[in-house]
Amino acid sequence: MDKIKLPGTDVKITPLTFGAWAIGGWFWGGAEENESIRAIESAIDNGMTTIDTAPVYGFGQSEEFVGKAIKGKRDKVQILTKFGLRWDVSSNNPHLENTKDNQGNKLSIYRIGKKESVIQECEESLRRLGTDYIDLFQQHWPDSHTPVEETMEALEILKQQGKIKAGGVSNYSAKQMAEADNYFRLASNQVPYSMVLRDIEKELVPYCISNNKAIIVYSPLQRGILTGKITTDYIFNEGDHRPNTPFYKEPNLSHINHFLKEIKPIADSKNATLAQLIIRWTLYQPGITCVLVGARNKKQVLENIKAAELIISSEEMKIINEKLNILNLEL
Repeated sequence: MDKIKLPGTDVKITPLTFGAWAIGGWFWGGAEENESIRAIESAIDNGMTTIDTAPVYGFGQSEEFVGKAIKGKRDKVQILTKFGLRWDVSSNNPHLENTKDNQGNKLSIYRIGKKESVIQECEESLRRLGTDYIDLFQQHWPDSHTPVEETMEALEILKQQGKIKAGGVSNYSAKQMAEADNYFRLASNQVPYSMVLRDIEKELVPYCISNNKAIIVYSPLQRGILTGKITTDYIFNEGDHRPNTPFYKEPNLSHINHFLKEIKPIADSKNATLAQLIIRWTLYQPGITCVLVGARNKKQVLENIKAAELIISSEEMKIINEKLNILNLEL
């Protein structure tokens, strides 16, 4: 898989990247360690060498699993992780209150972008990952209670120390990116984007194209609903947060499944799955640099990687987009 260079950096990432949220278990109904590690190893062995994780994914579990999977292979992989969501200390800027960790313990998560906190989080991520540098270190969510200049100063310090190769943000607006870029040369912004959630096309995509910033998108399958496998009788594991989100509720679930049924012949004609077709559609969209694809096992990894090989004709894109434009969702 050919790599893409992050603007203004020496970091090259794969256009399809292993998204390691699910293997953290949190919000996904748990995750099994050996199966998760095999999934990452399979991704690396098959050319998807970039891995995106975060401390909050399982409260350290995802990073620890990634660290075990890349042991002895650090020179072959690119590690993207994050900072700014803490559960071990509190602040006056809560992100999510009264959630539970993988052991069922209640806790709250806070947005903290203070310089000392950012530097401490980097050290802890390096330890969990078993490495001495991070390829791309991203602020997970903006912290409105900390001046962005202070957060960006921390990134500059870490870059000068060689502990990170590049810095980016996640879930930032175009306006927030512009402000942060006054203090640190941001390489990227990681944001949610899918066929059914396209709000970044209004301002963020044009800004990033104009200012030479990478867009890394997560949840291209809208947490699984665009695979066509989530039917009204689908059974979710305990702790799985997805049934509480708007896309999984009626009438949205039925509308989405009807749309997927209509475009499935295009996938069938290529001997591809709906998920592969939709991942490839996402990569075709203007301004999109990289698509994170989550996987919990080796089989899912190999299915995701095949998406990079698909070719969608202009006529097929037109058909998909026409049907997508009349999809009526209640969000």
